[in-house]
Amino acid sequence: MNDVLDFSYESRPVRVVFRPGAATTATPGEAAALGLRRLLVVCGSRGAATARAVADSLGPACVGLHDGARMHVPAEVAARAVEVARAAGADGCVAVGGGSSIGLGKAVALRTGLPLIAVPSTYSGSEMTPVWGLTEDGVKRTGRDPVVMPRSVVYDPELTVSLPAPLSATSGINAVAHAVEALYAPDTSPLVALMAEEGVRAMAGALPAVADRPDSLKARGRALYGAWLCGSCLGATTMGLHHKLCHVLGGTFGLPHAETHTVVLPYALAYNAPAAPEAAAAVARALSATDAPHALRSLAARLGAPRSLAELGLKETDLAEAAAQTVGQAYANPRPVTAEGALAVLRAAYEGGAPEFPGS
Repeated sequence: MNDVLDFSYESRPVRVVFRPGAATTATPGEAAALGLRRLLVVCGSRGAATARAVADSLGPACVGLHDGARMHVPAEVAARAVEVARAAGADGCVAVGGGSSIGLGKAVALRTGLPLIAVPSTYSGSEMTPVWGLTEDGVKRTGRDPVVMPRSVVYDPELTVSLPAPLSATSGINAVAHAVEALYAPDTSPLVALMAEEGVRAMAGALPAVADRPDSLKARGRALYGAWLCGSCLGATTMGLHHKLCHVLGGTFGLPHAETHTVVLPYALAYNAPAAPEAAAAVARALSATDAPHALRSLAARLGAPRSLAELGLKETDLAEAAAQTVGQAYANPRPVTAEGALAVLRAAYEGGAPEFPGS
C-alpha cells in the first residue's frame, strides 16, 4: 500500500545558535564548549573583514586567519589550507563566509579530523550537511563523511546584510534546490518533507523582502532560517539530477555555483515532476502556485537573477559534453536520466525559456 510509512531518518549531532550578533558573541563560547584552544579561521578574500572580526572575538584562542577559500574548493587550495592548519598547530577550524569558505573548512576537517565550527554569511546551507566537495583536473568530486559535519553552527543574520541583493537571490534559490530534491529523494522521510516545504516557503517569502529592503534584519533572519531548513534537507537525503548537473557545470565548465543552481532548478524539476507529482505539489504549495517549475522561474525573474546558462557563459558547444558527464555515473533520480533527457534539460536551461519537457 502506498500510504504505509516506510523510512529511516538519522539526526546528526550539531548545535545551532541563531541570533543577531552571534558571530562574535557566541562563537568564542561554542569553541570553549568544544574544548578548542587553538583555532584557525578560514574564509575567502571577499569576507576577510567579517572573518577578522570573528577571529578577534576568539582572542588568544585564534592561531591564524587563512583567506584562501575559492569557489568549488580546488584541490590545491584545500592542500594549502591543510598545511596552514598543521603549521599553526590548530586543534579546530572556524569557517566564516559562504559555501566556498565552509567547503574549505570541510576539506581541512576531512584531511585532518579537526572539529569544525561554521559561521555562514550566505544561504548556501552547506553548514548543515556532512557533504564535502573538491575540484581536481576539471572534475568536481563529492562525498559524505561525518567528520566534515560542523560541530556547531552560528547563524547571525547581521552577517548576511552585506550580501548584495543579487547574490542573496541566487544563494537563496540554491538553498531551495536542496529542499526540492530532498522531497523526491529515495531516502526522504515525513520529517524531511516538513522541513523541505517550510524551508521553501520561508525562503521564497523572504527573498523578495530582502530585495526590497536589503538591510532588513527580519527578512534576512527569515531567509537564514529557510537556509537552515533547506540545508538540513540536503544533509539528510541523497540529491538527484539537479545537483549532478550543477556539479558538472561548476566543476568542469567553471560556472558560478549559486547562479547555476538558480538557472537549472526550474528545468530539473520540470523534467522530474511527472515521476514525482507529490514533491512537485509540495513545492507548488510552498510557493502559493499551481505550477512549481514556472513559479520558480518567475521567482528568479522577480529577483532579477540570471535565467539562462548562456548568461552565465556556457557555450552551446559544451552542452553535449555536459550531458555525457551527467549520465556517466549512477545516482538516484525519480525519472530515469538518459543522454537525451540530460541534453534536453541542459538545452532548455541554456536557452532560458519555459520549463517544459515531453511528458512533463
